[in-house]
Amino acid sequence: MKLALVTAGYHRIGAAIAGQLAQAGWTLALHSRTPTQADQPLAAALALHETKWQGFEADLADPVQVSGLLPRIAAHFGTYPRLIVNNASIFEWDDLASVTADRLSRHMNINLNAPVLLATALAAALGDDGRACVINILDQRIRQPNQDQLSYTLSKQALAGATETLARALAPYVRVNAVAPGLTLPTSDYLPAQMTRLTEMMPLALLPEPEDIADAVMWLANARATTGQTVFVDGGASLKSFARDFVFLGLT
Repeated sequence: MKLALVTAGYHRIGAAIAGQLAQAGWTLALHSRTPTQADQPLAAALALHETKWQGFEADLADPVQVSGLLPRIAAHFGTYPRLIVNNASIFEWDDLASVTADRLSRHMNINLNAPVLLATALAAALGDDGRACVINILDQRIRQPNQDQLSYTLSKQALAGATETLARALAPYVRVNAVAPGLTLPTSDYLPAQMTRLTEMMPLALLPEPEDIADAVMWLANARATTGQTVFVDGGASLKSFARDFVFLGLT
């Protein structure tokens, strides 16, 4: 059985990743913080491919719930995942003037600590019994950060460092890689004309779609000779330095 855990796997980018895994024949453990329903395209993919799957709820800010997640999955499926996609993250506003210890800690707990704890727990559970893969979802801003969303940015930079460190520590049995998306699935904060201008700012004059992120995850899941690497899927955004977060750019 090819079993994959996708955190925050019901919606948006997580759902696109889960949908491609379903198409490739993976059995799925889909994580959410609270009870939820899959996005319609994912629900359709699960039905089309007759995917075996189960949902698991856990608050990734709570280390006790994080530590219990993999054993719950193993108890249900009779085996541990061979792939973890650490897609879940918290993204809240703060900057140099407004950052607080509580907000910084919450971002680190969800965006850094939970992925690290899941990766190390998987390695401990599997031992030398076969191979596994962990893929962390980062953000293109890790390469050229600005002051906006300070706690979020620092947590993703830390997870980028953890990706390489864990790749060294968990070899040869667990590969650890990352995908760093650019602006994908904009929220209602963005205006249509602004999105056009932002697209034109990118070196490739395009923004990634969720399927592009999922394509990179699928490649890394199968790239048996690759570990410790980060693939940027961002239209080239990481090649440029932006003074502010995208939501503040391209307004005029």
